Amino acid sequence: MRITPTTELKNRFRVLQGRMQQLGVEAAILVQNSDLFYFTGSIQQGVYYLPVEGEPVYLVRKDFGRARMESGLKNILPLESLRNLPDQLQSMGLSLPETLGLELDVLPVLHYQRLEKLFSPAVMQDISPAVRSVRAIKSEYEISIMKDCALIMDRIFQHAPSVIAVGKTDIEVAAELECFARKEGHQGLIRFRGFNSEVFFGQVFSGTDSAIPAYLDTPLGGLGPNPAVGQGASYKKIAADEPFIIDLITAFDGYLVDQTRTMAVGKIPERLSDAYFAMLKIQEKLFQIARPGVSWGSVYEQCRQLAVELGYQDHFMGPTGAQVSFIGHGVGIEVDEYPLIARGFNDQLLEENMTFAFEPKAVFPGLGAVGVENTWRVSAEGIKRLTYSDESLLEL
Repeated sequence: MRITPTTELKNRFRVLQGRMQQLGVEAAILVQNSDLFYFTGSIQQGVYYLPVEGEPVYLVRKDFGRARMESGLKNILPLESLRNLPDQLQSMGLSLPETLGLELDVLPVLHYQRLEKLFSPAVMQDISPAVRSVRAIKSEYEISIMKDCALIMDRIFQHAPSVIAVGKTDIEVAAELECFARKEGHQGLIRFRGFNSEVFFGQVFSGTDSAIPAYLDTPLGGLGPNPAVGQGASYKKIAADEPFIIDLITAFDGYLVDQTRTMAVGKIPERLSDAYFAMLKIQEKLFQIARPGVSWGSVYEQCRQLAVELGYQDHFMGPTGAQVSFIGHGVGIEVDEYPLIARGFNDQLLEENMTFAFEPKAVFPGLGAVGVENTWRVSAEGIKRLTYSDESLLEL
């Protein structure tokens, strides 16, 4: 079992404390699973309390024993009830803050109201942008885990051709790949920050199903097995000479990488193969322009403009009427981290050791979809790949 080093946890909370000083926030409370894991090394239910100066406190409801085993933090204490939190903090010599930072993008309203009442008359302030900005810059420790994750991803994609066959259903192939992934070390759970965002390992679909839009803010949706799921693989049978697209998220020791490849049983239609190679050109454009100091929005606009110039304006990142306004998204503990390679993010700049997935895709209703996706690391010179599976348009 990998335990997050204490030095990692210290570096993380010290960076956040610096952001808190800039914002005038005297203390922060974090309770969301991903944030707990990042700052404590555990997701045991409780409260992470970080004063703007000094050491954090991890107050745990359930399970205290596991939190002590999993977290390298100095101050880990049991919390009998949230209502006792202010008194417990004061008993430790901590003064209650006048300004309290909370994860307002994910915190349920009822939970917010309880904390607001408990810490009255403190002013509640959104700490989520600061938390997300801190988490966006990965340490070498984090990147090493993501590299391990990429190894698992490559083994899955090397295995994929052996399970894809005409007559099988998309969901059969998805299940076989998911089973293989678990045996290779995939942790199973994939975390999103966005409300109502969920996915099961990723998306696997063939032919026309890959061009069916869904409720998710993604370029590909898929029919799914039923309306309760509404996305991903369905019971459609694979046919010859149609695209088969695999968009998977591998999760290992808390971290993720995201990768998409396109293949076919037989020969893929020329219109789709042309579109696939156009998507590779857009990925090459990313490689040329992405580097520290370039805005997220600028990368988006330049790559989208190339898609227009190549003739894919009506197909890029979704079918007409269902196109999404991003091409890439941060990846780490969650699928939807910073940076966002998206429209309108013109003031936010790429920084060294940010990690993100870039997924140019083209969708043709009634025919299918093609695309490529890799996870990248921002380096001092530009960007470097974390995922590396063969990008050939594989015709089985």
